[in-house]
Amino acid sequence: MTPRQNRSRDRADRGIPEATVARLPVYLRALHSLQERGVATVSSEELAAAAGVNSAKLRKDLSHLGSYGTRGVGYEVEYLVYQISRELGLTQDWVVAIIGVGNLGRALAGYGGFASRGFRVAGLLDADEAIVGQEISGMTVENVDRLEDLIAERGVSIAVIATPAGAAQGVCDRVVAAGVTSVLNFAPVVLSVPEGVDVRKVDLSIELQILAFHEQRKAGGPGDYDRLAGDGPPGATQYVEAVEA
Repeated sequence: MTPRQNRSRDRADRGIPEATVARLPVYLRALHSLQERGVATVSSEELAAAAGVNSAKLRKDLSHLGSYGTRGVGYEVEYLVYQISRELGLTQDWVVAIIGVGNLGRALAGYGGFASRGFRVAGLLDADEAIVGQEISGMTVENVDRLEDLIAERGVSIAVIATPAGAAQGVCDRVVAAGVTSVLNFAPVVLSVPEGVDVRKVDLSIELQILAFHEQRKAGGPGDYDRLAGDGPPGATQYVEAVEA
């Protein structure tokens, strides 16, 4: 069993809900911001406001880590950063490969937040011969034909898929077959993976559609629900389905 699988089992054994796990990176981001400002301690109310949750939820989430704070003082920022980082597995180095080096892949390759959070981009791969061999963010883009070899040689733990939709499933199948069990998917397609493989999907177009839905509600009021439900122009039904998904 891998260290990552061990941590997942430990979380389950301790009863840490997945919703709590999903909020821990948000708390960590807020804590890093406090650290940068030289803040040594923070109350649950202050940290909750910075993270965009209510303080009761924050206290319950942190109690799963065994951190309860000190009455009248709050939480020690540095120690809480350590606790959350350890729980998320960020106290060790995670090796990342980015497959698909178009505009999005290039932006991801140059993102400084990876290194500062414990993630090391060790490979860039693409199928386009016009891109292969280019130097991007200090790395040479390699041919995707080398995917399996690169995963094995560099100990890749996480694959970031930033390919066109049509290529994403095939790339995902290859990285999973090569032993990678964590995938971050930026391609606009739902990936099919076997049990034991974790996929996180980032779809900017869906997020924009959700924001457009809320903007429309604010502008038109509750009456717009009827139009969106099927009485509106072509495409409204598909739009509601995208939001509900």
